[in-house]
Amino acid sequence: MADLIPYNKAKSQLSTIEKIGQFFMPAVFINDTEEEIQKMERLIAEKGIGSICFFHSRASAATNYEGKKEVLYNANSLDKLKELISRYQAVSKYPLLIAIDAEWGLAMRIEETPQYPYALTLGAIQDKALIEKVGMAIGDDCQEAGIHWNLCPTVDINNNPNNPVIGYRSFGDNPEDVYEKSRAFISGMNKSGTLNSIKHFPGHGDTAVDSHLGLPRIDKSKQELLAYELYPFKNLIDEGVDSVMVGHLAVPSISKSNTRSSTLSKPIITDLLRNEFKHSGVIITDALNMHSVSKLYDTKGQLEWEAFEAGNDVLCFAEHTAEGIELILQNATATQVEASFERFWTLKEKGLGTKTNSHSVDYDTIMKQLAKETLTLVKGTDEGIQTIRESEFEYIQMGKTIDTLFSKNIPTNHTQTANKVIALFPPEMKPTQNFGLKKNEIERVNEVLSSHNCALYLFGNPYALDLFHWKDASSVVVAYQDFEAFQENAINHFNGQVTAKGQLPVTLNSATP
Repeated sequence: MADLIPYNKAKSQLSTIEKIGQFFMPAVFINDTEEEIQKMERLIAEKGIGSICFFHSRASAATNYEGKKEVLYNANSLDKLKELISRYQAVSKYPLLIAIDAEWGLAMRIEETPQYPYALTLGAIQDKALIEKVGMAIGDDCQEAGIHWNLCPTVDINNNPNNPVIGYRSFGDNPEDVYEKSRAFISGMNKSGTLNSIKHFPGHGDTAVDSHLGLPRIDKSKQELLAYELYPFKNLIDEGVDSVMVGHLAVPSISKSNTRSSTLSKPIITDLLRNEFKHSGVIITDALNMHSVSKLYDTKGQLEWEAFEAGNDVLCFAEHTAEGIELILQNATATQVEASFERFWTLKEKGLGTKTNSHSVDYDTIMKQLAKETLTLVKGTDEGIQTIRESEFEYIQMGKTIDTLFSKNIPTNHTQTANKVIALFPPEMKPTQNFGLKKNEIERVNEVLSSHNCALYLFGNPYALDLFHWKDASSVVVAYQDFEAFQENAINHFNGQVTAKGQLPVTLNSATP
């Protein structure tokens, strides 16, 4: 890999078209054909690409929104990623900034790599130093893989239980909590030397529309947005972040348009984010292949130009790079190009700088800590659970039909009893189709809850509780994840060996379904 020349030399040595090429971040796929890999090598070499963002495959969620293509498992994806980074860097005139979206670890995109809890799970933690450790661990994993830029955390405030795209990716529904926990996560990534990007500006939490498929709209006044959606963004920007990712959503009170995506809105990006909020770092678009914006223009490259003109510095998942470069070259002012180039090159200098990859966080140890600090007693008391434990009870499991670690350690000791232990393992974290739970499963659980003394344990998204008459249970415990460490801690809790330390990061529906 070639050395990165200092900015003072770069601004005079790179031609205008080379500088514009630096703004493009095409998607690259770990599990791709040799033909496509060589095609990307030519694009990088010929167009002077500045950064690339890795995804699992062309069948993964990032491109396969309708879910009709099969995602094939590849246990060697990490080795393939490293091989491709080496190949792509070798053909680039200037070092590439390598990015990925690894909100809960490389496992979000790469098999056989560490997976950490979702942000919503971390939102239950009161010890922010532990969240910082998670950010550092994920950052260390990125560095070891050769990745400089992790496009996270999600600092959207999720207060809509039906949100299909944010949900469990948010730290919760309280602006102050989201800000403080995002701040801790960023601090950890900073210690690893991995760049960050807070998203999805100006706030994607309060919507039930998936911006991969359509354009959500937030109908709130600017004052309401400043007090809520924009609160964590403004505070984090004041303290300094590497970059801000702008989301695909319409915010009429700021953009003055009911149909203009924030990613294409100069009032939102230039006027609010750059000038009013004083963000001096890089601004990056959300993926430009998402259907909410990708189908807007018939002319190839027009979307990329419109995004740049609105104030974005980096064009993520640009699908029409050559045409986009040409349109920016034709239309942008020299001042625009130089300002974006300086911001991006400065980010590159930081991201490609010397790292000390400590790996001071042991995965198994931190997972056990996380399980202990997140477990949340939503209703009831430890004494109430003790009463069921020390009596005859029946174990009922819904969601997963296979034996779980929890089921093996909480066996039924009597079926004809008023005491029930219900374990819910929803197949999905997203609310679509009832988190993957079948209608008859929901009905069965509600029937038991209404007629028996129940201790309810949930290994999934806490919003799933709103499908049930959970207030009829004597005790309700949320474990958030079904990881082995989280099940072990839930077993220990049922057995009276540990207490629940977490606090629910979202507000549940007070009404019964």
